[in-house]
Amino acid sequence: MTLDEKFKALETQNAPGQEFRQDISDLSTIMRGEKLEGDSIDFSHGDVDAFVPTPGASETWLRGFELGGEQAYTEYRGAAKIREGLADRLGLFTGSPIFADKELIITPGTQGALFLALGSTVEAGEKVAVIEPDYFANRKLVKYFGGVVVPIPLSYQDTMSKSGPDLNILEEAFKDGTKTLVFSTPNNPTGVVYTKDTIDKISVLTARYNVTVIVDQLYSRLLYSGETYTHFRACKIVPKNMITIMGPSKTESLSGFRLGTAFGTASIIERMEQLQAIVSLRAAGYNQAVLEDWLQEPKEWMEARIKAHEAIRDELLGIFNLAGLLTATPQAGSYLFPQLPSLDIDLKLFVQLLRYQAGVIVTPGAEFGPTTRDSVRLNFSQDHAKAVAAAKRIVEMVKRYRK
Repeated sequence: MTLDEKFKALETQNAPGQEFRQDISDLSTIMRGEKLEGDSIDFSHGDVDAFVPTPGASETWLRGFELGGEQAYTEYRGAAKIREGLADRLGLFTGSPIFADKELIITPGTQGALFLALGSTVEAGEKVAVIEPDYFANRKLVKYFGGVVVPIPLSYQDTMSKSGPDLNILEEAFKDGTKTLVFSTPNNPTGVVYTKDTIDKISVLTARYNVTVIVDQLYSRLLYSGETYTHFRACKIVPKNMITIMGPSKTESLSGFRLGTAFGTASIIERMEQLQAIVSLRAAGYNQAVLEDWLQEPKEWMEARIKAHEAIRDELLGIFNLAGLLTATPQAGSYLFPQLPSLDIDLKLFVQLLRYQAGVIVTPGAEFGPTTRDSVRLNFSQDHAKAVAAAKRIVEMVKRYRK
């Protein structure tokens, strides 16, 4: 693979959902109807003004800053004292002990953790199972590192009891030599939570075929009413090589600190540290202090945050369902993934018109896999009233451009 091919695979000229039109200067010749009034809203990421960071985050950061060089220049894998506390709390949360000195690394965001994990496991020409749809960076990074993407379809529009990856196709991929599996649960962009039965079966298959697993559990704390969660690393049978990725950027609104964690097989964590030492040296030293409070937020704070997100989710679902837009009900996280009907214009243009005519930014479904080009992703961690008004404008725009 040439350098041009490697970087073409990343497709990162613009942030998803924030593309600017380059080829048509006057969108007014395409627009139907008047511009829609209302507050602009960016559904491509959560609003940390609407959902502010966890209590005390700024004070905790300041204590790290005041430590000076002691906190600024930590070990490459993160400050030992902070890792010790994290290992205990993450071990309790995920159901299996973690050794802070060998099995845990603090990274510049969970995106950084994903880069390091794939960079430490994927060899050129190696087959990697990638769930579709799933987080957009999974597929892009596999290609960047020279891997071969083996798509595994995810069912998410059926009732939740039937949602999940096609395990028959997954096993066939393993039989055919696929050596790595990367996926998220709760799934980004659909909000599907893999059932215990599904997680158990994947753990057995990956152990049987000696497959390395990289699992993103970023939204595993933001579970809605009645939902349960199974941590992959807590299964009775697990593969020899596995990495779990978590961080405080989403549920806790700490994305601006760029903090993530990865924990699992010691030999992979060691490789990740070696790679991090070259790429970024470490997660920002002062910022690491914020992790001292992570997973220790007041119970009532977490309950209130979940309740607020669930209320927004339910109202937006009602709007889309009433308009006939097929939308799975997220079991966790803050993403909606409505499927749009056939339009008179291509979806890429529709997304751009949404921005310029309705003041609404969404992420195109094509970012999450080639089979979901007719969908858009919304991060509904927003001001409730503004999100509802924006959803209604999306419906109005669909009506205008529907075939």
